[in-house]
Amino acid sequence: MKIGKHSIGAGNSTFIIAEIGINHNGDIKIAKDLIAAAKKAGCDAVKFQKRTIEVVYTADELAQPRENPFGATNGDLKRGLELSLEAYKEIDSYCKELDIIWFASPWDEASVDFLEQFNVPCHKIAAPSLTDAGLLKRIRATGKPAILSTGMSELQEVDKALDVFGKDNLAIMHCVSQYPAAPENINLRAMQTKATRYGLPTGYSGHEADTIISAIAVGLGACMVERHFTLDRDMWGSDHKVSITPDEMTTLVNNIRMTEKALGDANPACLDVEKPARDKLRRVNSI
Repeated sequence: MKIGKHSIGAGNSTFIIAEIGINHNGDIKIAKDLIAAAKKAGCDAVKFQKRTIEVVYTADELAQPRENPFGATNGDLKRGLELSLEAYKEIDSYCKELDIIWFASPWDEASVDFLEQFNVPCHKIAAPSLTDAGLLKRIRATGKPAILSTGMSELQEVDKALDVFGKDNLAIMHCVSQYPAAPENINLRAMQTKATRYGLPTGYSGHEADTIISAIAVGLGACMVERHFTLDRDMWGSDHKVSITPDEMTTLVNNIRMTEKALGDANPACLDVEKPARDKLRRVNSI
């Protein structure tokens, strides 16, 4: 499977995604600052979330009182956090300028069509959308690679999602939908179970507070890592508190790349770099 110029799967460099999501707070300048910070940290891609508000949410949900910078209702908030077509044109142009991939999680069929006008290289299926057969079929119809998050799902639900979508051009992500996720709930071995069960490129989408677990996931076979990303956890907004900062993302990328080097090629042999020590320290060599 390929996403842009990146080959996804065993034997390839880990595909690292900075999940901007809605951490742009509806502001294109913040969105571009996040893109630039993700590029500087060494990420391969940035990801957004795209919704058609009146489709994803009921009228009652949108009418609920909720004080926020955009107004007094939940609807004001949800609409305020949606970037415009013109904003996405800026994102598309800016990502091309910086040579970093962008794509999004569409939460409804119309959002898939919206994203397709930019010829995004793939689509991400968010964990809450795993049971949405209509959305799965619409994404499949694009012929683009897709990444399926398995958070909050039983294996039987994942099985059914794959019955709908198929396995062609698909990767899956192990995920625990707790914000932030406690280490004792992350269960990285379940990622290996899913990789074996489905025979698909399998990665890790994390919501924990640290940068160590993501590198451990790579050590256990993750071919992709996705982490929520913010400029500052103290910014206004619901997702900033469970996101990592630019300095933390840099550390995470460096740890993943070091883990890749340390994994090696599985060939147990005396290395050339060991031979001087062997010649110096071995008393006899009679076997």
